[in-house]
Amino acid sequence: MLNLKVWAVSAACFLAVSYTLCVTGGLLLPGLPIAHRTLELVVPGFMWISASAFVLGLVETFLFGLYGGFAFALLHNLFAARWGTAGRLTSRAKAA
Repeated sequence: MLNLKVWAVSAACFLAVSYTLCVTGGLLLPGLPIAHRTLELVVPGFMWISASAFVLGLVETFLFGLYGGFAFALLHNLFAARWGTAGRLTSRAKAA
């Protein structure tokens, strides 16, 4: 079983760090062939770049990560309980 809180916060922090690195890269190295302005398409309300836009994007990506990590862990636990090997291992141990 996956811990829902751990997965949700881990995914949220991963997305927040990735977002920060992307914005930092876009500011420090604007000539890179990476479309940093794509963030305007995927982060609602984000416009390149001001302090308020950065904070808005950071909060949104953190919330998206919370949702994604929580949903992944919840679905994993659901399917593991339904089709996982935990039940089979327990029944084999009882039989021995």
